[in-house]
Parts: sequence; structure tokens; C-alpha cells
Amino acid sequence: MELLDMELARARQRLSREELALERANEMLDGDCGVGINIALCSRIRAAQRRVTEARSRLTKIDRGRANAIRTS
Repeated sequence: MELLDMELARARQRLSREELALERANEMLDGDCGVGINIALCSRIRAAQRRVTEARSRLTKIDRGRANAIRTS
């Protein structure tokens, strides 16, 4: 059970980091940086959105697995 708790904590931490990175990139895009930098930021935002989605998916799988493990115990 401890391994599952640790894995869940890691997944939550990763999700939090990725959401923060996405938020920062969006804030930078709101600033007036110029076209070249905005194109780079758009790419960075898309990558951050993908990582957030992956982190949420992983967290959901772990959490669902934890619920199943508790029910079978």
C-alpha cells in the first residue's frame, strides 16, 4: 500500500508542476513579447497542455487502481 501512496503523491506533484508551467507560459503569452517569441510560447503551451493531460491521466489510473486495491483487500 505504501508504494501506491508514493506513486499517487508523485503523480499529484507532477500534475501540479505541469499546471504551474502551463500557467506561467500563458502569463508570458499575455505580455507583449513580439511575434517570434509568441510563436515559441504557443509551442511551449501546447507541450505543457499535453504534459498536463498525461499527468492527469496517470493520476486517474493510479487513483482508480488504488480504489480497486482497497475494495479487493
